[in-house]
Amino acid sequence: MLAAKTLSLSSPVSKVSNFPDSSLIFPKSIPAIKANRNILSNPFRASCLKTSLESVIAPDVQSYPGATRVKILSEALPFIQKFRGKTIVVKYGGAAMKSEALQASVIADLVLLSCVGMRIVFVHGGGPEINQWLGKLGIKPNFLNGLRVTDASTMEIVSMVLVGKVNKHLVSLINKAGATAVGLSGIDGHLLTARPSPNSEQLGFVGDIASVDPSVLRPLIDNYHIPVIASVAADKTGQSYNINADTAAGELAAALGAEKLLLLTDVAGILEDRNDPGSLVKQIDIKGVKKMTDDGKIAGGMIPKVNCCVRSLAQGVKTASIIDGRLQHSLLLEILTDEGAGTMITG
Repeated sequence: MLAAKTLSLSSPVSKVSNFPDSSLIFPKSIPAIKANRNILSNPFRASCLKTSLESVIAPDVQSYPGATRVKILSEALPFIQKFRGKTIVVKYGGAAMKSEALQASVIADLVLLSCVGMRIVFVHGGGPEINQWLGKLGIKPNFLNGLRVTDASTMEIVSMVLVGKVNKHLVSLINKAGATAVGLSGIDGHLLTARPSPNSEQLGFVGDIASVDPSVLRPLIDNYHIPVIASVAADKTGQSYNINADTAAGELAAALGAEKLLLLTDVAGILEDRNDPGSLVKQIDIKGVKKMTDDGKIAGGMIPKVNCCVRSLAQGVKTASIIDGRLQHSLLLEILTDEGAGTMITG
């Protein structure tokens, strides 16, 4: 989704709306990029295009005529040109993490966007996995105002699951799809320095972010590797803390001067009427968000996500979007079309 209509080209989505599942066309159209010498001159991009297509894209899209696929790709070109070389931070979680089909869709999108020259940073949590392993060990998960109460034994499991299991699984999937992913946590390279949250007496080792040092990330994204970052950080004494993944993504986006912050969620986006899924607000500025919050239209679990977006925008991120992770290829819809896949917030 573009922040402003700077292009005379019509919306790519409107052009493909007659097809039964137009969101699946984008990846299959990628072979047409062979005409772009800048992409094929880079061995990584040439390799990941081929591998990602072979491993994760549905074969039935081959039935579309070649000319149609080329046309669709040509309509995506202005979006690719706009975001080529830009840093895009994606927070991954919710339904997209629990469904294998949606997970494959997200991985395919990341690899494609990296292949066409976008600098992707991938931040994840892993609540369902943590709960599963706590259950195996006979520990009952406990939450306070939506935040996990994290005592010392729970923190140990959080670190093991997020850093040792979920992170490496995502790295493996991205590598298999043809890109080069590098698994990190906030502890690595002093990437995120934590401090206890104001409610630490009740929440335990749940932390806020005191500072961000993105030095370890820059060589990776400059070489079009995809950093995959688990939302665990340590304070100056070395004590580990569980960090909200939305917060981690927002702070990283600000520190990197990202073009876009994308939060994958289990809802369509910000709704004008919380009881009407059809009342999606496609685009809104910070003033509009504050008014909707004051009016009670933004409430519950949406408040921290919106606050995360507003904070990142205040620190220089160009746009922040809350997008529907339940949609196949929601990342491509958000970045490569005017239609988008949720709500885009602007400064």
